[in-house]
Amino acid sequence: MQSLNRFLNGPTPEEKVKSWQQKLRTEQRHLDREMRQLDMATNKARMQVKQLANRGDTGNARILAKEVVRSKKQKDRMSVSKARLGSIGVQLQQQLSMIKVTGSLQKSTEIMKLSNSVVKLPQISQTMRAMSMEMTKAGIMEEMLEDTLEMEDDEEIEEEADAEVEKVLFEITDGKLGAAGSVKTDLPTLQDKLDDEENERNLEQYQKQLHELISG
Repeated sequence: MQSLNRFLNGPTPEEKVKSWQQKLRTEQRHLDREMRQLDMATNKARMQVKQLANRGDTGNARILAKEVVRSKKQKDRMSVSKARLGSIGVQLQQQLSMIKVTGSLQKSTEIMKLSNSVVKLPQISQTMRAMSMEMTKAGIMEEMLEDTLEMEDDEEIEEEADAEVEKVLFEITDGKLGAAGSVKTDLPTLQDKLDDEENERNLEQYQKQLHELISG
């Protein structure tokens, strides 16, 4: 009889909530993995910035340092979003308690507010958008989420990055940025040219890797 009811009426409110909670935990693990990968790529980039700065290539050092700044800000956004996913899970647990009393799911402005904030993170946007549609149909949310991602953050990062690059370079070059900017008087050797080519390849690799992790 229970199987027949599920076939005719779909999942019960309890089953829906538990399914959403499972999806939230999966997305939290996904963000943890993304943050670990971002940390690894950022650490490699920071080492490369230090090498570039010590060689006097402050131009490329600044380019890569800006990516380091971007990655730090993106990790902060991921961390905040992970915490908000946890808050949604807590709210859903309260829904389970209410189901035992009322027999149905209740509208929640808190879940709607939290969902609106986390759906703007590219790494989890698709999953959260689909879940929000399910919650809307179930009556927890009164309206659909806006069908746009938050893009203005990129512009803010651009504006703030320049101001922070000097600080980042100072930290990761142990305060040697001034010395690193001095002009070399010796003619470049063959080894210098080979090193420059390798640095250029590494620079492109780290930029690409960080960009992919940041953009999701």
